[in-house]
Amino acid sequence: MIEYSSSDRVEFPEYFEFLHRTDLGQQYAAKDFADRVRTMLANLDVVITARDDTKLIGVCFGITDFAYFLFFTDLGVDRTYVGQGIGRQLVSRAIEVAGGTDNITVMTISHNDAIPFYAKCEMVNTPNLVVRYCDDDEPLLL
Repeated sequence: MIEYSSSDRVEFPEYFEFLHRTDLGQQYAAKDFADRVRTMLANLDVVITARDDTKLIGVCFGITDFAYFLFFTDLGVDRTYVGQGIGRQLVSRAIEVAGGTDNITVMTISHNDAIPFYAKCEMVNTPNLVVRYCDDDEPLLL
């Protein structure tokens, strides 16, 4: 049985191991990877986890103002669990934690392969999102 939590915190060793079972690792730059991910994990506003027993199988991380906006920084599901609705459940729970569907506009930067998933979550691909990427673009290879 899959258990979801909005109070679970994830530490670096467990998250690093989880990244090997997802496609999330490729979004991170290699430079100072461990330090930067530890900083991220310590400072997130929204953390939703999915576990099968104690095994971390899904995460949705976000930053929010709890009034208007939620930005997903990470959303991933263990490859062996994809297609079971876990990602959509993580998205739904994150939106509720941040303030609910009536108040919260959700955004993220997505790989092209994930756009159909976000469409299932009632998100649209828009040209209006303005981005400045960091200078470090050497990807992490897991």
